[in-house]
Amino acid sequence: MTQDNDSQTPPTNNAAAQNSGERIAKILARAGVGSRRAVERMIAAGMVRRFGHLISDPATKITDVNGITVDGRPVQPPEPPRLWKYHKPRGQVTTYHDPEGRTTVFEGLPQDTPRVVAVGRLDINTEGLLLLTNDGGLARWLELPANGWRRTYRVRAHGSINRRALDEIRKGAIIEGVAYRPAEIEIEENDSSNVWLNVTLTEGKNREVRKLLEYAGLSVNRLIRTAYGPFTLGKQPRYKLLEIPSSQLKIDVAGYFNETDSDTPQHNDDSPRAKPVRKETWAKAKPKNNVRRAGKQKRRPATTDGNSKPQKAASTRAAAKPATRQAVVKKANTGNLSSRRRPKS
Repeated sequence: MTQDNDSQTPPTNNAAAQNSGERIAKILARAGVGSRRAVERMIAAGMVRRFGHLISDPATKITDVNGITVDGRPVQPPEPPRLWKYHKPRGQVTTYHDPEGRTTVFEGLPQDTPRVVAVGRLDINTEGLLLLTNDGGLARWLELPANGWRRTYRVRAHGSINRRALDEIRKGAIIEGVAYRPAEIEIEENDSSNVWLNVTLTEGKNREVRKLLEYAGLSVNRLIRTAYGPFTLGKQPRYKLLEIPSSQLKIDVAGYFNETDSDTPQHNDDSPRAKPVRKETWAKAKPKNNVRRAGKQKRRPATTDGNSKPQKAASTRAAAKPATRQAVVKKANTGNLSSRRRPKS
C-alpha cells in the first residue's frame, strides 16, 4: 500500500490534542467513508493511515481528516449532512458489494450522487422508502432505537389471524427468546385470501415485521415501507432518488444538529443515551449508602412512632461515636462487598 509523502508530518501527539478530538470512526463516518462499524472494520483490516502511519486503534482521536487515507485514497473533509429518499424496488440488496452478484441499491443511483450510506436496511424482498445520507453519524442517529424513530409498513399477508397473539404483539412480545418492543398494527382490508395491514415499529430488528406477523399466524407476501419518521414515500416512483431540502432537514432532524454542534453531546455515539447516565448514578450512590450503613449498629428492627420515616440522623451519629475509625472503615468495606453481591433493585 502506498504511503503519503514523507515530507508531511503528523501533528504533535500530546495529551491536549488527544483529548480535544473525536473518535476517528465517528469523524470518518461523518465524512461519508462508511458507517461507524464499517470504519472500525477498515481500521482492523489495516486500511486506515494518517500521514503514512498505520492507525490500529479505533479509539484514536482526531480533530480533522487532514492526512487520512483509506485504502490509499485521501479522505475529503465532511460536507454538511444531506439526506435522500430512495424508492427501493424488490430484488435489490442494501450493500455496496454483494458476493452473490445481486443488484445493489447503490448501482443505479445517479452519477452525481456523492458516496452515501443507508439508514438501516431493507432486505431483498422488501420495497419502499430507504433513506440515504452522506453522513454516517446521522445514519447512526436515525437508526438508534433510543431516539424512537417510527418505521411504518404496508403489509400484505396470507393466513388466519391469531387475535390473542396480535394483542400480545401490540403490548410487546417475546418470540423465540427475542424481546420486541410494542408494535402498532391496524387491519386495513381482509378478504378471503389476503389481509392488508399497517404496521409501525420503533426499532429495526432483522426481518422484524415478518417474524411478528408469523407469530400472529400470517405469512407476509408483500412488504412496503411507507414512512420513516417524518419522511414519507408518497407517490414517489420506483428507483427515484429525491433529496430532502437542507432547510427542511434542519427542522426534521434538529436533535442531531443540536448534538453535533454542542461541546457536550446528549448521548454517547456508541450506545443508547440511558446507559452512561445509569452507570454514573450507580457509581455515586454506592459510597453514600455504605458509609451511612457503617455507623448504624442497630438498624433492624426499624423504630417508628406512628411515622413512616426512620429515626433522625442525630441518633445515628450518637450511636456511631463509640466506634473507632478503624472499625468504621472495616464495616464500610464489608458493606461495599455486600452491596456488590446483592445490588439494590
